[in-house]
Formats: sequence, C-alpha cells, structure tokens
Amino acid sequence: MITPLASRLTQGTDLKVAIQEVVQKNHITAGSIASCVGSLSALKIRLAGATDTLTLQEPLEIVSVMGTLTLKHTHIHLCVANQKGEVFGGHLLEGSIIDTTGELIIHHYPQLNFTREYDPNTGFTELAID
Repeated sequence: MITPLASRLTQGTDLKVAIQEVVQKNHITAGSIASCVGSLSALKIRLAGATDTLTLQEPLEIVSVMGTLTLKHTHIHLCVANQKGEVFGGHLLEGSIIDTTGELIIHHYPQLNFTREYDPNTGFTELAID
C-alpha cells in the first residue's frame, strides 16, 4: 500500500531540509519522491563522480526531483533549468533554496523498510530493502 504525502514549500525553504523534515515528521522508513514542481533561487548539488559541487544563485526552474527516503538517509537527485534552458543535475545538497514555491509529493511504503549498507564494490552506502 502506498501512502501519499503532499506539501507546499514556501519561499526561502531549503529543499533538502524540508524533505528530511517530512520524512522525520511522518516516520517514513521507506519512501520515494513522486513529484516536485517549483523553482529555486539557489542551487547546491554534488556532480557525477562524487567529488565536485555546483553552486548557483539565480532563478532556476525545477525540472525533476527523485529519490529514496529513509529516517536516517535521503538520497535525492535534482535537475533544474536556468533562464536559457540549460539544465544542471546532480545529488541534492543542503543550500538549494525554494524561490516562489515547491509542490512536493512523497510516497510512503509502510510495508517496506529501506536502510543503507556499505558496498565495498562502490565504496558507498547503498540501498538495502527489508
């Protein structure tokens, strides 16, 4: 069974922090981001390769947000477009700030439990499903 949770994020809200707060408040042990529509005034993402970050301070349209959510960890990827239509994407970090609005929908899967376990093949903690 899927339990949907909807929130409207307001101007000045940190997107990652807000998602983590929804997860904590609703005790989500296994969840995913179904949708997020809105805009950002600031962006902070980790780029592919897990070493470099990108920070922008300009109007950005949220194109896509997806992620797996647990009480202890949120793994979220974000794509945004600037005023020229150029697209930037990567791993969401704290510091991505909502501009006008963010319409967030999260799916909660109460029958599952997501955790993270270290994978020696990748060198990262990866999704484990109970």
